[in-house]
Amino acid sequence: MEELEFIIEACEESMTNAVKHLERELLNIRAGKANPTMLSSVKLDYYGSTTPLSQVANINTPDAQTLSVQPWEKDKLQDIEKAIQIANLGFNPMNNGESIIISIPPLTEERRKELVKIAKSEIEDAKISIRNSRKDANNEIKKIEISTDQKAISEKEIQTLTDNYITRIDEIFSSKEKEILSI
Repeated sequence: MEELEFIIEACEESMTNAVKHLERELLNIRAGKANPTMLSSVKLDYYGSTTPLSQVANINTPDAQTLSVQPWEKDKLQDIEKAIQIANLGFNPMNNGESIIISIPPLTEERRKELVKIAKSEIEDAKISIRNSRKDANNEIKKIEISTDQKAISEKEIQTLTDNYITRIDEIFSSKEKEILSI
């Protein structure tokens, strides 16, 4: 019985991780409003080690269309500017000698639809991950020696978990789609 609980817990943990990963990926899909997380993938060489931008500068949003990057060390301005360009996020950073200003261009209708497609792709990946967790758990249940009834109950429990997580993912998508399509 302990082994069975372990399998179900591992399955649920795997599904939770899939949802967390999805949420992180969706943060990178911008909906037209400036958000410091837009620069979360930017890393730069900081005294010999690759460091996330957020650990070497303050990132603020003075308004809905602007990101401001204020480095803790002024001599790192050029490195930060270069790192933003290398990250290939489609931004054009402007260095004013004190900070880096990034204007976020408004999204076109075409680009919004493209972003929804990208979000849908991330959603599908998450659903596949959830279904794989279900399959792995069911395979593990088949290997252990318990009654057929117990196996059926466990598989039903895992299916309920799967359904709940898929519903949660659909809710996340619907919210993200609304965010992307609203102007």
